[in-house]
Amino acid sequence: MTLTMTSTLLAASIVCSMAFSAQAQTRAEAQLPSVLPPPELARVLTDYEAAWQAPDPKKLAMLFAEDGFVLSIGHPPVRGRAAIERQYAKAGGPLSLRALAYATEGSIGYIIGGFTRHKGDPDTGKFTLTLRKGADSRWLIMSDMDNGNSRP
Repeated sequence: MTLTMTSTLLAASIVCSMAFSAQAQTRAEAQLPSVLPPPELARVLTDYEAAWQAPDPKKLAMLFAEDGFVLSIGHPPVRGRAAIERQYAKAGGPLSLRALAYATEGSIGYIIGGFTRHKGDPDTGKFTLTLRKGADSRWLIMSDMDNGNSRP
């Protein structure tokens, strides 16, 4: 191998390494910090995780308002607890949710967050939960919209 070829290969290797390193840094830097919602909103996230991990589609559907929506990527909207239970019949597995932002005003609220399979791992996706306070003052999910951080 000539000196020119060796130098060219070395330069190409360095450029590739820098590109992969920059891409990894961009992903790590892009992850926003978590916020700690008040207990009544944090409960929505922990109950969702538990029902998803079980997996228990009936329990998951009960976290939604009676006329709530699921807006998942690649699927048409689903409305109502019975339809949500059917939508999630084959769903489940490891899940960790974290809040990025939240707010409430009267009986309406939201949580914006990130999700991954295992707590502490980089987010693999993001979600918005719009919430409505039920007659019993318990927060219920009015809509759940999520999508992954990478293209399908």
